[in-house]
Amino acid sequence: MVALARKTLVYEWRRFLPAILAVGFASLLQLLQAALVLGIFGSASVYITGSSADLWAGYPGTQSVNLGRPISEDVAMRLRMDPDVMKVEPFRWVDADWRGSRDTGGVSVFVSGIDVHPDGMMFARALPPALRARLNEPGAVIVDKADLDSLGVDIGESAVINGQRVRVVGVSSGLRALGGVNIVASLETARMLDLSHDDAGMMTYFIAKVRHGVKPKLVANRLNGSNAFGPYTVWTAKAFARESSLYWMFDTGAGAGVLFLAGIVFLVGSVITSQTLIAAVIGSIREYATLNALGVGRGSLRKVVMEQAFWVGALGLMCSIVIGLILLVIARNRSVPMDLNPLTTIVCLALSMALAIVSGLAAVRTLRRADPASLLR
Repeated sequence: MVALARKTLVYEWRRFLPAILAVGFASLLQLLQAALVLGIFGSASVYITGSSADLWAGYPGTQSVNLGRPISEDVAMRLRMDPDVMKVEPFRWVDADWRGSRDTGGVSVFVSGIDVHPDGMMFARALPPALRARLNEPGAVIVDKADLDSLGVDIGESAVINGQRVRVVGVSSGLRALGGVNIVASLETARMLDLSHDDAGMMTYFIAKVRHGVKPKLVANRLNGSNAFGPYTVWTAKAFARESSLYWMFDTGAGAGVLFLAGIVFLVGSVITSQTLIAAVIGSIREYATLNALGVGRGSLRKVVMEQAFWVGALGLMCSIVIGLILLVIARNRSVPMDLNPLTTIVCLALSMALAIVSGLAAVRTLRRADPASLLR
């Protein structure tokens, strides 16, 4: 019966092709949707994922990295006092208004004040030492190359941030932020651009590197629970990145829309695929009736249909994977925020295979028409 299912699928491929395409496009849509969601909401934590720090210390109750509040510089002393902390760096966040050299109007930007030393942890994965060294120039800033047009500026040109003149000394990739444009500057330049003079002597975060072989979570738990150095909370980089992404995905309401759209994709794909498989089974109903007349039971015929549904799903998934990989490469080359991890990929493919199986179960019901008596009409 299994061999019969495969041979029927090969011999009558035109009849099953629409079902394969339906599963393939439904799977492709789910994969691309998941990649966009992970890419867009993952950019909320680009400050964390683009850095090499193990720990982040910030104001208690901070839900996302872009919602940080100033904390006392005494917190840095508390971090350095821990025997497993090897290095501590400050990170200053400044909300600002950008005015480019071309008339683009005001642009809301986030200025990231970082340590510009070659071995700095902030944006270590996005800024090579040579590019980072350019930030030593007063008023120097670096932007993501995909944001140049929206900022109305080119490399080497000047702009105005919060009334202060700055100059774009370079561009990089992997700096795009969610909800605004990220501008990287030195701590001195960020302090100059900060209009909140009340917090001039405070930092938004302190990041730290722990000793090799030590679990960051254990150090974070040890550092938390004391207010002797002012209010603060220490997160591991992994936990803080996840918390930031989940905040934008669910607390802002955007995640509910994504989940609703995923349900619509599954529902529409199930209807189209099931109707296509039902039509294919109905088209072969006389053959199934003949097999039934020859002594093949209804249970065996159901196995044939379900085997066909499985192969329809498998072929559709292979098509979606190949096309999806090509589209992901194109998207990344054009700086489209798309990201896909193995777990999400497996979940999307499993949903698409479930779509094919559900469609096969719907098609099985049409076997009741495979009555041997119909052959006498």
